[in-house]
Amino acid sequence: MAIVTIGSEKREFENGTAYEEIAEQYQSAYDDMIALVMVDGKIRELNKCVEKDCEIQFLTYCDDAGHKAYVRTATLILMKAVRDIPEFKEIQKAKVEFTIGCGYYIDVQGEITVDKALAEKIEKRMRQIVESDQEIKKMVYQTPDAIKIFEMQGMEDKVKLFKYRKSSTINVYELDGFYDYYYGYMLPRTGYIQYFEVLPYENGLILNLPEKHAPKQLQKFVPRTKLFKTLKQADDWGQKLGVDTVGDLNDRICKGDLNDLILVQEALQERRIGEIAREISEKPGVKFVMIAGPSSSGKTTFSHRLSVQLRTYGLTPHPIALDDYFVNREKTPRDANGDYNFECLEALDVEQFNKDMVALLEGKEVELPTFNFLTGQREYKGNIKKLGPEDILVLEGIHGLNDKMSYALPVESKYKIYISALTTLNIDDHNRIPTTDGRLLRRMVRDARTRGASAKRTIQMWGSVRRGEEENIFPYQEGADAFFNSASIYELAALKQYAEPLLYEIGEEEPEYHEAKRLLKFLEYFLGVSTESLPNNSIVREFVGGSCFPV
Repeated sequence: MAIVTIGSEKREFENGTAYEEIAEQYQSAYDDMIALVMVDGKIRELNKCVEKDCEIQFLTYCDDAGHKAYVRTATLILMKAVRDIPEFKEIQKAKVEFTIGCGYYIDVQGEITVDKALAEKIEKRMRQIVESDQEIKKMVYQTPDAIKIFEMQGMEDKVKLFKYRKSSTINVYELDGFYDYYYGYMLPRTGYIQYFEVLPYENGLILNLPEKHAPKQLQKFVPRTKLFKTLKQADDWGQKLGVDTVGDLNDRICKGDLNDLILVQEALQERRIGEIAREISEKPGVKFVMIAGPSSSGKTTFSHRLSVQLRTYGLTPHPIALDDYFVNREKTPRDANGDYNFECLEALDVEQFNKDMVALLEGKEVELPTFNFLTGQREYKGNIKKLGPEDILVLEGIHGLNDKMSYALPVESKYKIYISALTTLNIDDHNRIPTTDGRLLRRMVRDARTRGASAKRTIQMWGSVRRGEEENIFPYQEGADAFFNSASIYELAALKQYAEPLLYEIGEEEPEYHEAKRLLKFLEYFLGVSTESLPNNSIVREFVGGSCFPV
């Protein structure tokens, strides 16, 4: 018998008792479904068993790890359903590409028409699998044996991925004769997935799932045309470059032609920046280029590269950071925890900003402020601006797309750009790389280099940063005149050498350890590369150092 401590309660259970059995006895105390269990500080799947005296706590769908397990399990069920329908023989590949709001876009390739009827058929089969409440078995295979299983199922993406596997074993999930691999924890049975829908979208499918904060509510899927177009363009670029998954990238690294990949990727980005500059130059009356995007999108480098391109059209750009219009520290709003809320619009002196910009538009001389982040005060140091016929202001800040920030400026005087690191490289066909992971690693590396901040501190702050993005940036992205994807297909291999030592500094006893461990496991998929050959104007340089711009 083992003594299991649950909260303040101690109970005896036989060794070999599944944590799922224990969770069932406590489910009524939780509003949301229990998804995983924390055993002595380590996350475990519910089909694991009690082995010794331990202390446990439950994680539900509202917890980050629990929500991710829900998404993975729903994806496994969808892939099994696709294989079960008669039309599967016409499908060459079903690949999880990226998220559009709370929907996961599945690219369906092959000689098949993706329509409402096909979506309904797949959803119907998924519901049958869910209703049958089948066990999802987790098995450990020697790497060569796992590779043979995936070869038999035609999963060449996984065969290529595990060619670079350092570990001698691989965890494989089996559902009614269908074998698959997923990066992260899974739920024990199909009956755990109750809320989902499958919709046709563009040339593929949307797997619509609940969001973490409301796991029992399925939000209506809202198409985001501009975001989708940008993500799909990046995916098409990857396919043209022959780098669709991490295995493809590792192949290119091993063959020694990474430099060529870097040059082509950088050229593609430069071409897009040039296209945006041309659009600005051809739009009459534009005096304000408003750039916004989430944290670690590379906004600063992008604004400099855009300014260079604008000069080729005879314009004279002047960069301005919206952060210079922060209110003095004593006037900064505080959040529910009593901390300064630098993310909200009220943290900026919107009225003064609009007065200054209107005056510039009227041809007047204006002294612009500089915010001193050490003293928390706005300062004036003789930065005088007056707009001539060819002058244009390049404004960068998280509220750049919000019309409340620039309410006094004529619509025709503004050109809005949304920038983000929209990673479209996949681990394999069924395991996407969240764009937030790429940005988190970027920020971690940059903060350690420029601010002396630990990885622990960056992870601590990330939740607050993400909430600010959800409130102040993402709702306005579809109102942008142009989208720019700052992600580079090779960058995670470049960031690896900088991020891993930072993550290893986080101890097992610290709350941030689970996220650090997840990211370290994620980075194991990549072969690391040197950044010596990166161009000095690359957006990646903003994070790893060596940029020719003042970033």
